Amino acid sequence: MLQRLVNTSNAMSPSVPLQEMIRAIRSARTQCEERGVIQRECAAIRAQFRQADNGGRSHNLAKLLYVHMLGYPAHFGQMECVRMIASPRYSEKRVGYLGAMMLLDEKQDASLLITNSIKNDLSHSNQYVQSLALCTLACMGSAEMCRDLAPEIDRLLRASNSYIKKKAALCAVHIVRKVHELGELFAPAARSLLAEKNHGVLHGAVVLITELCERNPETLERFRKTVPDLVQIMKGLVISGYSPEHDVAGVSDPFLQVRILRLLRILGRNNEAASDAMNDLLAQVATNTDSTKTVGNAVLYETVLTVLDIKSESGLRVLAVNILGRFLLNNDRNIRYIAMTSLQRIVGTDHNAVQRHRGTIVDCLKDQDASVKRRALELSLALVSATNIRSMMKELLLFLSSCPLELRSQAASGIFNAAERYAPSQRWHIDTILHVLTTAGGDVRDETVPNLIQLITNTSELHCYTVHKLYRALLSDISQQSLVQVACWCIGEYGDLLLRGECQETEPVQVTEDDVLDALETVLQSHMSAPATRGFALTATMKLSTRITDNVDRIRSIVSIYGSCIDVELQQRAVEYNALFKKYDHMRAAVLERMPVIEKNSPGHTNGESTREAVKEVQPAKVKQAETLLPQQPANQVCDLLDLLGGSEEPLQSNPAVGSTVPVLPISTSSTAGGDLLDLLGGLEPTPLTPAPTVTVYEKSGVTLTLSSEKQSDSGLTVTLTASNSTDSDISSFTLQAAVPKSVQLHMKAPSGDSLPARGAAKVTQMVVLSNPNKVNLKMRIRISYTSQGSAFQDTVQVDSFPEH
Repeated sequence: MLQRLVNTSNAMSPSVPLQEMIRAIRSARTQCEERGVIQRECAAIRAQFRQADNGGRSHNLAKLLYVHMLGYPAHFGQMECVRMIASPRYSEKRVGYLGAMMLLDEKQDASLLITNSIKNDLSHSNQYVQSLALCTLACMGSAEMCRDLAPEIDRLLRASNSYIKKKAALCAVHIVRKVHELGELFAPAARSLLAEKNHGVLHGAVVLITELCERNPETLERFRKTVPDLVQIMKGLVISGYSPEHDVAGVSDPFLQVRILRLLRILGRNNEAASDAMNDLLAQVATNTDSTKTVGNAVLYETVLTVLDIKSESGLRVLAVNILGRFLLNNDRNIRYIAMTSLQRIVGTDHNAVQRHRGTIVDCLKDQDASVKRRALELSLALVSATNIRSMMKELLLFLSSCPLELRSQAASGIFNAAERYAPSQRWHIDTILHVLTTAGGDVRDETVPNLIQLITNTSELHCYTVHKLYRALLSDISQQSLVQVACWCIGEYGDLLLRGECQETEPVQVTEDDVLDALETVLQSHMSAPATRGFALTATMKLSTRITDNVDRIRSIVSIYGSCIDVELQQRAVEYNALFKKYDHMRAAVLERMPVIEKNSPGHTNGESTREAVKEVQPAKVKQAETLLPQQPANQVCDLLDLLGGSEEPLQSNPAVGSTVPVLPISTSSTAGGDLLDLLGGLEPTPLTPAPTVTVYEKSGVTLTLSSEKQSDSGLTVTLTASNSTDSDISSFTLQAAVPKSVQLHMKAPSGDSLPARGAAKVTQMVVLSNPNKVNLKMRIRISYTSQGSAFQDTVQVDSFPEH
């Protein structure tokens, strides 16, 4: 290798041409050898830059630019670029300006040195020298340079040379982006450019006017008068014959057409007169543009966006939706994707027009592309209504059985929301949810189980049918945890109906007590059962002790086994149930009777779902021995009988999640029976539950974020963030990020979900644990990110104070 490096060094001299240097670099076998070649060449270039009379400056700078393109340092060539820009020779100016665009930016001090050279070249007699100066200013001009040279650009916009006017218009766009207040300077010249025939000048003028209108409402109103001129230009492009100079795949200058359509969309937004002036043109473009080529589809897509964004006629909007429907049949997946994205945005306003393409949209669920499939799912869920709920749900359930894992949670959540909103009957609603749990029980949201339990509880005429169906599902599969939890709950509540074997809605099945207990014991012993599922199964087993007669001793044996379980929650329940068997057996029937009807507190939340909400209604237990001794107390005085071993100062609320099968009883501390129950570990006094104060920290675009805090210790604080969505469209990919001062330790627990259904159907909660040992002033910055209707949104809010509990 050393010999090769020597040979390469001998072959290269400071005057080697650019082609020879490129050939030597490409022939290097290793990166080390490549670096050696470049370092020697850069040293030779530096040496020649120091010479006063150097005839090969442009040659050396060209080689240095190639080195810069390879990613090696080339900053030492910046001053050489400045010197070459000031050269009177065009060949050196060209390379100097190219070097300035590549090696300089507005943060470099050297960029200020070329301001005077650019100003001189803007007045040069050679149009190509003027073009170099315009391109450089448009590429890397700083705000100071733009302010100094803006009058020169305005002068060139009024020049007679079309080539210069085109470059000047694009340079003016850069100036407006850098210095917004300079837009007024270019408005008159931009208006006059629309009378040009040259397509390049028209293109630059339309881009400049678009930039001016987007940044200044007053300028927007002024340029609305140009709508007839733009319509005439667009009509000329649409009806013009073949022009080899501008034709692209049979479409006349599609780039200019797209730019004009975008400008018309801005000018016609929220303006009746401007929209009326362009309606006929848009209809003509939509019907005359060839949709068999990608170029034609690009023009049609911009036309559709313009029609949907302005105050267009209803027939024109239907035509736009039909064009998007044709896009769905295109073989190009990118075109299908943008079609569904556009339909998603308008499904709320043009629901009936989009419904006509429901079959095509549903067919896109079978597409192999994951992004197309996701868009088709979102659009299909948005199209579900009371009239098509059965047919659409059939397709969605079929999709759920074969959809990718990353889409299963979104599909299940959407099916639940649609079923709750448009269910034709309670039985159909229950069957649909059970079908989802059977197919994707591991991918559903946490609130699915309590919501289904509430639905079953409120549908008394279907208790027998539901418990039979869930029992058969439990025997066939115990891997779906949500399904198993609901099945155990129903068996515990309505086990007597199951054992009776009389059910008109389904085929009668003879089930014995041993069969039911075997099924529950299988759940308890299975390694697939989560701790919460075992809690459901143990509570169901305990409740069966009042619904069967021959196997009470077996139930007592099962419960006693789990009194020494390693899981603390399961162990506590088993000990409490053993206490019911031994010390309070006379009250066991009343304690374990059926749950009352569960009322819904808020959309998407059932009773007991939040431990900070008060219990609305408590049904008294029908205990014969103590019926007169149990007067009903206020709801906030309720104590959960499951907590027989107590240890908590705050009473627990009725929660269907684990122990909800045991009813909540009103307790009076003065009553004998109530006193006995509370005296298991020494007479715990029930304490009213004081809800933590909640403040709204963010409310924008239908998304609301509330914050509540609870002090755990002198330096510990638990913050609960709750997000809701009041818009008409679902929100997905919802995430919260938090930042606190460096001396504060932050731990974010897993959120309850990542999607917010429409109209507040469900909420997302996130707990944040803060440790503040130095007791500094607490502040928190929260970043909110989500996706709605195919568009990503991100916002930040700062919390300077926390509500005290």
